[in-house]
Amino acid sequence: LASFGFGASSIALFARVAGGIYTKAADVGADLVGKVEMDIPEDDPRNPAVIADNVGDNVGDVAGMGADLFESFVGSIIAAATLANGNAVKVALPFWIAGAGIVASLFGFFAVSTKDGANQRQLMFALHKGVISSSVLVLAFSAVIVSQFFPGDQSAEGWKIFACIAIGLIAGILIGQATEYYTSYSFWPTQSITQAGVTGPATVIIQGLGIGMMSCVPPVLIIVATILGCNALSGDYGVAMAAVGMLSTLGVTLATDAYGPIADNAGGIAEMAELEERVRETTDALDALGNTTAATGKGFAIGSAVLTSLSLLTAFKDKAQVGVADIGDPVVLSGVLFGAMLPFLFAALTMLSVQKAAGAIIIEVRRQFATIDGLREGTAEADSDRCVAISTQSSVEEMILPGVYAVLSPLMAGLLIGPKCLTGMLGGAIASGMMLAIMMANAGGAWDNSKKYIEIEGACGGKGTTTHKACVVGDTVGDPFKDTSGPSLNILIKLMSMVSLTAAPIIRGWQDWQFWYWGLLPIGLCVIATILVHHYYWKNTQDIAAPIDDVIKDAPLAKDVETPAAEEETS
Repeated sequence: LASFGFGASSIALFARVAGGIYTKAADVGADLVGKVEMDIPEDDPRNPAVIADNVGDNVGDVAGMGADLFESFVGSIIAAATLANGNAVKVALPFWIAGAGIVASLFGFFAVSTKDGANQRQLMFALHKGVISSSVLVLAFSAVIVSQFFPGDQSAEGWKIFACIAIGLIAGILIGQATEYYTSYSFWPTQSITQAGVTGPATVIIQGLGIGMMSCVPPVLIIVATILGCNALSGDYGVAMAAVGMLSTLGVTLATDAYGPIADNAGGIAEMAELEERVRETTDALDALGNTTAATGKGFAIGSAVLTSLSLLTAFKDKAQVGVADIGDPVVLSGVLFGAMLPFLFAALTMLSVQKAAGAIIIEVRRQFATIDGLREGTAEADSDRCVAISTQSSVEEMILPGVYAVLSPLMAGLLIGPKCLTGMLGGAIASGMMLAIMMANAGGAWDNSKKYIEIEGACGGKGTTTHKACVVGDTVGDPFKDTSGPSLNILIKLMSMVSLTAAPIIRGWQDWQFWYWGLLPIGLCVIATILVHHYYWKNTQDIAAPIDDVIKDAPLAKDVETPAAEEETS
C-alpha cells in the first residue's frame, strides 16, 4: 500500500510542480508583454503566448489539481488502513466510505443549477448546493455502513468513528468557506486590495501579503479543532478517518475546482474567435467565480494534505517503532528546524523557476513582435508552437531539483541520523508548509480577484486606470503564488511523508547515528543533482533586459525551430 501511495505521490509531483511552472511561465509572459508592453487585450490572438497560457490552465489547474487530490485521497485511505493495526473491519472501512463518496458525488452534480443574470454570490451558491448535498448523502451512507460494520457491543466505537468522518467533512466545507471569504471580491479582504491600488503597485503587494497572512488563522483553527476532536474520539485512527471523510466528496469538489480553468479557457476562445462582447462579459463573470472556486479548491487541498500527512506521519512512527519523539531532544528539534526550512526552499525554487521560464517566453514574444511583419496589426499569424515548446521544456527541466530534494530529504535525515530525527523533520515540514501554502494560495487568489473587481464591477474607475494597472502588477506577482509555489507545497509534505512510510521498515528500531554512513548516499546524490542542474540549466540564462536587437540576434528564428506541427507540415 505504501508503495502504491509513493507512485501516486511521484506523478502528483510531476503534474503539480511541472504543470504549475508551465502554466505560470506562459501566463506571466503573455500578460507582461501583451497587456503591459503592447497594450493589447488579454487572450488576444496576436499574442504568441496566448495558446500556451490556455494549454497551461489545463496542465496546471486541471491535471495538476487532479493529481494532487488523488494523492491525498490515496494517502488518507492508506494511512487509515495502516493505523487499523490488522483489524479487518477498520482496514475495510475507509475503502467503503470512499466508495460511498463517489456515489454521493454523482447525485451532487444534479443539485447544481442557477438562473440567467445571476450575480457572483448566486453563482457561488449554485456550486455550494452540489458540495453540500453530496456531503449530506455521504453522511447518510456512512451511517448505514458504520451500523453494519459495528453491530451490537461494538456500536459505540463505530459511532465515534462516524463522528470523526462527519467532523472531517464539516472541516473541509468550513475551510472552503474561509478561503472564499478571503479571495472573493464580494467580501472586504479582496476589495481592500483594490482600494490599496489607488496609491500604486507597492501598496497592492503589501495589502495582499497582509491578507494572505491573515487568511492562515481560520483554516489552522479548523484543522487544530478537527485533530483534537477526532483524537479524543478515536485516537490516531479517528484523525485518519477524518481525512477520508473530508476527501470522500472528491468527485464534486474536484469538479468545482476544474470549473475555473474551463471558464478561463472559454473566455480565451471567445476573445480569439472575436465573438460579440456579451459572450466575453458572461465568460468574465464565470471566470471571476472560477478564481474563487480555484482558491477554495486549493484551501481544501491544503487542509486535506495536512490531515493526510499527519496520519501518514503517525503510521510512519508505528512502522519505524519510534515511540515518543520529545521536542526537547536536540535530535528531534534539529529535525523540526530542518523540516521547517524545506517548504521555503521548495517554494523558492519553484518561484525562481517561473521567473526564469517566464523570461524565456517574454524574450520569444518580444522577438516575434519585432520580426513578424503585420503581427501587431493582426494581418500575420503568431507562432504559438514555439511558446508551447518553451513552456514544456522549461517546466520539465525546472522540476528536477525540487523533485530530487523532496524525495531524498527524508532519506538523508532517516539514514544519516535516525527515525527520531526524521519524525521531527516531518512535523516541522507539515507545520511550516501548511502556513506558507495557505498564505501563498490565498494572497494570489485575492490579488487576481482584486483585478477582476475593477474589470467586472468597474470599481475605482474601471479598466485602464492607474489603479487597474497597479492591480495587474499584483495579479502577476500572485500568479506563481497561487498556481505554482503554494499548491506544490501540498505535494512536498505528502511526498516526504509517503517516502518515510515506504522506507520505515528499513530504519525500524535504528538508534541515532547507528548506520550514519548510509546517509552519505542520498546527500551525495543531492550534491550531484544540484551541480548537474546548475551546469546544464541555470548557468546559461538569457538577459531579459537586453535590447531587442540583441534578442533578435541571439534567439533562434521561428522558421528555424522544428516543432511537431512544422515537422508534420513538412512531411
